[in-house]
Order: sequence, then C-alpha cells, then structure tokens
Amino acid sequence: MSETKCWAKKGVQLVLMVTLVTPIAWAQTQKPVLHGKHWVAITGKPLGATAGARIFEQGGNAIDSACAMLAVVCTMYDVLSWGGETQALIYNPTTKKVVAINGLGVAPSGATPEFFKQKNMQFPPDEGPLAAVTPGNPGALMVMLAEFGTLSLKQVLTPAIQMAGEGYPIEAELVRSIRINREKLKQWPYSRKVFFPHSDRPDEPPQPGEIWHQPDLAATLQKLVQTESDALKAGKDRKQAIYAAYDRFYKGDIATEFCRGSQEQGGLHTPADLANWKVKIEEPVMTTYKGIDVYKLTTWTQGPAMLQALNILEPLDVQSMGYNTARYIHTLYQTMNLAFADRDFYYGDPAFPPEEPIQGLLSKKYAEDRRKLIDWKKNNPDVRPGDPYPFQNSTNPFADLLKNWTNVRTRPSGNTELFVPDAEEQARIDAAFRAGTTSIQAADEKGWVISVTPSGGWLPACIAGNTGIGMSQRMQSFVVNEADNPYNVVAPGKRPRVTLTPSLALKDQKPFLCFSVQGGDTQDQNLLQFFLNVVEFGMTVQEACEAANITSYQMRGSFEDHKVEPGRLTLNQDVPPWVRRELVRMGYRLDYSPKTSGPITAIYFDTEHGSLWGGASNHGEDYGIAW
Repeated sequence: MSETKCWAKKGVQLVLMVTLVTPIAWAQTQKPVLHGKHWVAITGKPLGATAGARIFEQGGNAIDSACAMLAVVCTMYDVLSWGGETQALIYNPTTKKVVAINGLGVAPSGATPEFFKQKNMQFPPDEGPLAAVTPGNPGALMVMLAEFGTLSLKQVLTPAIQMAGEGYPIEAELVRSIRINREKLKQWPYSRKVFFPHSDRPDEPPQPGEIWHQPDLAATLQKLVQTESDALKAGKDRKQAIYAAYDRFYKGDIATEFCRGSQEQGGLHTPADLANWKVKIEEPVMTTYKGIDVYKLTTWTQGPAMLQALNILEPLDVQSMGYNTARYIHTLYQTMNLAFADRDFYYGDPAFPPEEPIQGLLSKKYAEDRRKLIDWKKNNPDVRPGDPYPFQNSTNPFADLLKNWTNVRTRPSGNTELFVPDAEEQARIDAAFRAGTTSIQAADEKGWVISVTPSGGWLPACIAGNTGIGMSQRMQSFVVNEADNPYNVVAPGKRPRVTLTPSLALKDQKPFLCFSVQGGDTQDQNLLQFFLNVVEFGMTVQEACEAANITSYQMRGSFEDHKVEPGRLTLNQDVPPWVRRELVRMGYRLDYSPKTSGPITAIYFDTEHGSLWGGASNHGEDYGIAW
C-alpha cells in the first residue's frame, strides 16, 4: 500500500468525514460572518469599507465600490499608496466571464541589469526612487471604473479627496510605522514634508487620532476630478471623461511633476515611461479542482503557483488526513515547495521573451509528474524546478540553468548546508516576507464580483515631488542574473513578477468564492489553505478566514535579498505537541505564532438562498460591511 493511501486509511479513523454543504452559520469565530442580500464591501481598513458602503448606497455597483475602497486605502499609506500597483479579477455577469486587470507598473528607462551591477547590487534596491516601477494604482482604478463601473470618477474619489484635503484621524498603526521608519523617511524631502508635520517640536510625527492632512495628494486627485468635469462639459461621455483624467495623470502635468520629483531624488523615471505605460485587460488562467473553476492572474504574479498546488493535491484524499495533522501539514508543505520552486524559476512578464511555459505548468499530467517527487516521510530541503516543457510539446531553452539551480548552499567540502539567519536578520527577513499590500472584495445582487490585491508605496515610501504620491518598491522583485530566473530579469518597460494574487472561484458556472490576502510571499500559501478549509473541511467563510494556517519559507523570497529558509515552518501556537514532535522528526525547523491565518478577506456566494456571506480575518485591521 502506498504511503498516501496508508495515511488516508489511518485518517478515516481519526477524522469525521466532512461533505461540503451550506456552511453552518452558528460556528464560533472571533468575528461574525457578514450576511448581505444586496451587497458586500470588504477591505483592509475600516474607513475603506465605509467608503465602499457609501458608494453602494449611492447606487454604484461592486466595481464602483471597489474603486472607492482602493482610493481610500491608497490615501491611508501604511500598506500601500497611490504610486503602487493594482491586480484584480472581475466577474462580469453580463458575459459570465472572468477578466483580469493588470495594473502593475514597469521598470523605468535605464533600469537594466548592467545599471544595478555597476552599483554592486545583486538585486534592485528594496526602497527609495530606484525601487519604483511606474505608478499603477491611479490607472487601474480609472480603467476598472470606466470599463466596468457606473459612477463618475468624482463620486468614487470623493471619500479619498475628503480624507486627504479635510484630513482624517490618523491611525495608531500608521503613526507607529512613521516612527519606526523615521530616519529613512527623513532622507527624502517630500516624504519629510508629508509625514512630519510638526517640524517645530521634538515629536515631529502626528499623534494617533490627530487630524492628518495631505494637501499635495488632495490637489493631485482634485486635478483628475476637474479634468473629468471639463471633459463632460465639452460633450464627452462618462467613459471618455474618465480616460481624459487618465491621460492627464500619465501624459500631463501630474506625470511631469512625478518624474521631476523622482529624478531629483535619484530615480530613473521619464515622462515617456509614464506615457507609454498602459493598464492591460487580460485573460486569467484557471484550473479545476473537484469541479470548481479557480481563476488567477498569469505569470506576472505568483497566482499560478496556487493552481499548480491544487493540481498536485486534487487526487489525494486531503480530507481524510485531518485538518492540520502532521500528515496534512507535511503534504501541504511539500506541495507548496514544488509549486513555488517553479514560480521562482519560470514566472515573469509574459509580454517579454522568453515565453513562460504556462500551459505545461498548469498541466494535470505535469502535476502528476511533480507529485511523484514527494518524500512522504521527511522534508526535502532541495526541491528544484521541474521541466514543464515536455507537457506542452516543446523543449526547455534553459535546461542548462536548471542543473545548478538550488535553494541550499554548498560548503567548501562539497556538502550542503541550510541557511539559518541570526535573530536580527530573521526579523528583517520576516518583515520583508510579508511586506505591504491590502485586499479588497466586493459583490452585488446584480452579479458583479471583484477581487483586488493592491500594493506598493508602503512605508518607508519615497514621495515623488509635490504630487503627494508615494512611489512603489516593486523593482526589488526583479532579478539581475539570468541564472536566478531567466524570465524575470529586469529590463526597461518590463513588469516584475509580483506576489500579489487576487482569486475567484466559480462552481456550476456561478460565483462561488471571491478571496485574497495581504502578506507578500505568504499570500498563495494562505489562500490555498483558505480554499481547502471551505472545500475540503466545510468551514464557513469566516471560519476559513480565521483558521490556523502554516507558513513555509522554502521558496526564494520576493523582496530584499531573496533569501530562502529550507525546512522552516511557522505553526499556530495551538498546534498540539504530538504534531510538533512528528514534524521535527520529519526534518522541520519550527516556530510559532498566535495568529497564522493571514489577513484574508473573502465572500462566499450562497446560491441556494441567494445571499452573500462575507469574511474578514481576525489577523489585522480587515473590515467589512454588508447589506
């Protein structure tokens, strides 16, 4: 009997088999399920959710609401800002199709491997003007609104403009971030002006609850609204007026000032970089897991890694292993290792050669081939990328690079060793591993659904001139050397492979789940487990958002020095000792945390009753409103 079948047989004796039916509403969670008949709006900040609810009350649809939430969370700065990037999946009830929004900026002119090598950089920097791609959040917001929304730009931007211009009570979390990043922020003159309003006193940052103003940002957003108004007066329709504002941002005075401010502080951005950048409306990628269609953005994100993991897991009797038993945890960890090794080598911007082998990567037969590599008794610290090319009837052009690709280091003796950082470096790696980002989910009774994972421009953010716009830090996700990932080498006009990964799932060709999470390299780990919690273990959407997840670090981090920690595994502190002992025996290096769900936000579609169930984890400040 195979090891997996043996596990399944034993698991039946331990775990009550769960069949996915309508979720049990009375289950205990720290936050209640949000029940809505008409709409649900959820995001990472309470004020953001309030803005989304206001838009719904004005008659807007889910896309209008999501755009208002995006504008507000960008204005609140600590996890992203206006200069960052937007990634979204939208279900269009008219066409009954899922479309992808690519609002990721690109590397500016001069951002070449040679440029960074001359500066003795192994990767582009993690902060400052040289870390910034072109701003994507404004363009993505306006394209989503113009193409799929119903309201005006003025209506969806009004809450953000009010917050920036009239001020809003600054949150303690943002104040804490400003204090932690004080010295870094002060090195950039425009950041100093925004984040330290009390230069006449020793305690320069704002106080929690203080009314904080951002006049430069308010002026920038007001320019967009004024341009829309002028276009409407000139006879343009709603969509044309929004695109007039889009052009002003990327081709007019805002772009000019953004580039001037970037270059003044050492950045590479030119007006042509912004003018030539476009938001893309794309086809998503998809796999089917036990009859459920799961959609992700393609290889310019890490999203296909979750689809690869589902393909590997699908034939296994996951349910009978038991939720968070040692066997289940080991299976998840090994599966994610296989998927993320492929991510680290094969994912990149599909608009640039070489072409990513996405057909082979998402092949069920390739997943079967990868599954055979799992050692069911112990962790393999040296999981490497596979070769998906034969599964799409082609030849791997980088077979020579694969031979030397590894996540373990070699001693002079020729033996391998695992990277174990000291406490200070561990703290820095952990912070980078989960850097920035928030999430947005919205749905309405007309059938519009949207999942968004915006990010970039988190603190410490370098503000571009007098625009009030914090610049992205996404350049650090590129590599400089082809041997690391030939598909993700930095180049002008190219998008880096990002961790940002919204998710939509359809069942019987109808919306089933809408979900995403903040958290850098942990995102598709948490989302994979959330999905399994609902589909395999019958949890309600709120239970699944709060449930204890595991975190693997056995992939190359997407930030700073791209470090990898084979065998490291974070567990919830409530995992029992017998599970811990078994995992240690299997070769894992364990650490623990009281909350391990990740800040997931999600919507479940109860087609039986025609209602919406919203979930927001208890991990952070995520908040939702439903009606």
